[in-house]
Parts: sequence; structure tokens; C-alpha cells
Amino acid sequence: MASMTIMDAAEHLGISKEAIHNRVRRGSMEVTVIDGVKYVNVDATLNTASSTKTKKAPVRRTSTKAAEDRYYKLLEEQNAQLQNKVEKLEGETRTLRDQKEEMLIQERIKIEQIYKDKDEQLKNLLNTISSQFMIQAPVVKQEEEHLDAEIEEVEELVEVQEDEKGKLISLKKYLRNYKYSEKKQEKIKARFTKKSKNDDRIIVLGKKVYIDILKYDYSDLIR
Repeated sequence: MASMTIMDAAEHLGISKEAIHNRVRRGSMEVTVIDGVKYVNVDATLNTASSTKTKKAPVRRTSTKAAEDRYYKLLEEQNAQLQNKVEKLEGETRTLRDQKEEMLIQERIKIEQIYKDKDEQLKNLLNTISSQFMIQAPVVKQEEEHLDAEIEEVEELVEVQEDEKGKLISLKKYLRNYKYSEKKQEKIKARFTKKSKNDDRIIVLGKKVYIDILKYDYSDLIR
């Protein structure tokens, strides 16, 4: 049996002196007092520790293996749960994608139908407008022909009078010979038109004004 002082035992065992005192208090280390100095039995301590370690080792190994088994089983359960969640989410994603594609197809069909209906309405409107123009066209043409005939009659009447008398000349032609500006010609023409109601010197046929420069003097109106 090796007895050592508390300091030597602490150095031998590689622990602190306080740890030695704790063992002494717990009774796990024998102590002897010689001449007031405490000595501890180191061999007994080592044998007790070795015996305890030998007895506990199988229990610790068994406990560790059971804990590992429980841990791996828990991981497998969690992995299975996660796999189920992933499969469920993938299924929901496929369903949503299919629904979205179906909605897009339906919307495209609706839009195409709307444009088709609009095109048909526009076509009908254009046909209606074209039909109305075709109905009104002969009337407009007749009015234009009637107006052209009246103009031709007036021109023929003027030509006849010019041939017979050789005196009448249109005011527009007369003023053009003097190279008056358009603004001044309009003023003179307006003056003649207004005076024609009470002046025998002025002849109005349709919208044309005629004068007889050989017979009358128009200096009072042309200024």
C-alpha cells in the first residue's frame, strides 16, 4: 500500500489537492494521520477506480449503442416524413401548373372569340356604310349632272350674246386684263353684285357678272 501526502498524491494522480480532499470526504480514499500529517492510500484509490471503470464500461457501451439505435431510427422517421412532404408538394405543384395552363388556354380562346366578334361587327358596319354610299351615289351624281347642265346653259347664253353683240365681257375677265390683285378683284366684284339690283349697266347670269364696256362707263365702280 502506497501512502502519500495529499500534495504528492495530487501530483501522482494528476489531479488537484481539492480533488483529493473531496475523495477523502466522500470516503473513496483512505487517509492516515502521522505526526499531524495526512497521508492517503493511493493504491486503494487506483484499484477502486479501475474496478469501477471495469464494471461500468459494459453498461456504458450498451447504453451508447441503444442511444445510437434510437438516434438512427429518429433520423429515418424524420427522413420519411420529409420525403412524404416533398412528394405532396410536388403533386400540388403539378396540379397548380396544370390549372394555370388550362386557365391560359381558356383565356386565349375567349380573347380570340372577342376579336372574331369585333371583326365580324366591323365587317358588317363597313358593308352597311358601303351599301348606303351605293344608294346615295346616283342621287349625288344626278345633282352634279344637273348643276353642270345649268352652267353649260349659262355659258352658252353668254357666248350667244357675245357673238350677237360683241359687247359683253365678264367682269372677272375684264379685271384680269388689268392685273388687279385677287383681294381687290373680290372687292370690285362685290361692289358690282350689290349694285346690279338697281343698275341696268350690270348683267348677272348665275354667279357671273357681265359688263358692256363699249356702251357704259364703270369708272365709278372700278376704283
